[in-house]
This record gives sequence, C-alpha cells and structure tokens, in this order.
Amino acid sequence: MLLSITGGTGFVGAHTVAAMVRAGHRVRLLTRDESTVDGALRPLGFDPGVVNVVVGDVLDEPSVAALVRGADAVLHAASVYSFDSRQRAAMRHTNERGTELVLAAARRAGAGRIIHVSSVAAMFPNQDRVIREDSPVGRARETYLASKAAAEVIARRHQADGAPVVITYPPALFGPHDPRLGDQITRLRNVLRGLMPIWPSGGLPIGDVRDTAALHASLLSTSGGGRHFGPGHYLSTRDYVRALREVTGRALPTIFLPARAMLPVGRLADLAQRVWPWRIPAEYGAVYTCACATRVDETASTNGIAARPAAETLRDTVHWLHANGYLSDRQAGRVPSVSEVMA
Repeated sequence: MLLSITGGTGFVGAHTVAAMVRAGHRVRLLTRDESTVDGALRPLGFDPGVVNVVVGDVLDEPSVAALVRGADAVLHAASVYSFDSRQRAAMRHTNERGTELVLAAARRAGAGRIIHVSSVAAMFPNQDRVIREDSPVGRARETYLASKAAAEVIARRHQADGAPVVITYPPALFGPHDPRLGDQITRLRNVLRGLMPIWPSGGLPIGDVRDTAALHASLLSTSGGGRHFGPGHYLSTRDYVRALREVTGRALPTIFLPARAMLPVGRLADLAQRVWPWRIPAEYGAVYTCACATRVDETASTNGIAARPAAETLRDTVHWLHANGYLSDRQAGRVPSVSEVMA
C-alpha cells in the first residue's frame, strides 16, 4: 500500500512513518526541507532512502496534490503544536487551512483511507466527566486548542459527507526520538532543569508516541471510518511530577497552585514573550489545558492498542534526553546512562 503522509518529520509523523515501513507499506512524505528527513528517520533505524519525498508545504495546493496523487491512503499529521504566543498565526493557518487542503485533496485523489491526526485537546473544555468518540468539539479560549478544534470540525464534516476519513486523538505525547524537541518534551526537560517549580492544579492525558504510531499503522488494516483515541493515561499534575520523581530519584520540589489563579500569570507571560527573545516556561496555554483537561472514557476505542505504563514512557523519554545531551547526569538522576544500558 502507498501511504502519503504530511508532518512525517515531526514527532508523531516520524514514529508513524517507522511503524508504517515496518508494516510493509510504501511511504511518501511531504516536507518543506528534504534535509530534515535523515534526522527524523535515521535514529529510528531507517535509511531515509526508504521513503519518497515531495518537497512542499501543506498550505500549497500543488504540493499537496503531488503528495496525494495515486496514494492508497493519506495520513495528515502536519500541525503546529505550541503554546508560544509568537506562533499563533502559524497555528491558525497550518492547523486549520492545512487540514482543509489536505483532506479535500485526498478525497479528490480517490484515497481509500484518510487518517486525520487530531488531538484529544480538540474536545477541551468538555461539559462531561469523560470524553468519548461522540463528544462535541471544544470551544477553547486558547489559540492552539482552538486551532485543533477548527481542524476537527473540518474532519467531522468530511466524515458526515461519507468520506473515508478516520480521526485519531493522541494525548500529550512523550517518548524517545523527538526530531524537533517539541513543546511537550521541552516542558518535561524544564521540570528536570529546575525551571518549572510551580505547577497548576488539574491534570493532563499522556501517552507514548510509539503507541499512537502503532494505532495509526493498525488503522490501515481495518475497514470503515470512525474515531479512535491514542492509548494513554490521565494523570493529575501532582501524579505527573510524582512519576518524574520516581523515575529520576530526585526530590523535584514543586509548589501546586489553583490553575484558575495561575491563568492571569500565564496571560502576562504570553504578552512578555512577544518581546522577550528567549522562551518563557510559564505559558497560558499550558495552564489552561491543565485546568480543562478531561479523562478519556476507558471504553473509548484505541483499535485494540494498549497503552504502555506511564512510568516506562517517562523513563524512556528522560533516558533519550540524557543520551542526547539535553540533560546532565544530575538532571537525569538515576536513569541509566547509555553505556549502562548497552552493557
């Protein structure tokens, strides 16, 4: 099967490419910079020559048309994920307009399966105690969440039209080999670097990028449309920090404050970020998400893919950060070194 993928050099995309290649599928990628393919795939054990590359952008219709031409299936994972206030315009354009262009082009090309990688956050905030496949799209007052909600509306409209669109909802993803050291992994790193001693109350759904990639691969061998959640666990912010303490053996002194009380601080940080050249760890979007995150129903579909233990995922993430020089020995704590793992 020929699978065309957007976002294939990102965290979710690269792991998904690896899962698809292992499953025996041919893969075609859309990327703005062909040189990024090597750094995304080689750490996962693949020669970049195993994939076909189309150079272009999800906002460029001829590029998207070239990507999807003749494809048996299309997976749309391209997205700007950030709570950095300087990225707001990019999020709106890529996450919403890019989704419209890619899904429409995939339908015109006659793709038999179209997988839209959404986010569980597309349904935040939610009035119910849990989120299910039929939960309504969220109406968030935060740019990233709002952009994913807008993309979700587009994908559901295609489903309602009878298109072979499948939607997946990854949680906040961790794991090894993040080609761009994205926001989620950076926040974990900042905790271990002592840059986030204050956390909001609330929680977040977390999962392993390898499990979500396995979900995507499994969807090519099943029929029908539907909506599926990336395997994961809901952790309170206290449980998240506690898990990092257990993984690293470090004390990680932390103060927990009511999330609602921290929202104004996040707003001020976002305003300051527009003129401050270095990244400010305190972000409105992160606080807002913790405040409104909701558990996923335990009966919700993951297409039979089980979530690995959260401690295993966090341990592997810390080990990867340490092995690649993003954390010092002290910051990584008792996570074994590369030489100890290889011994």
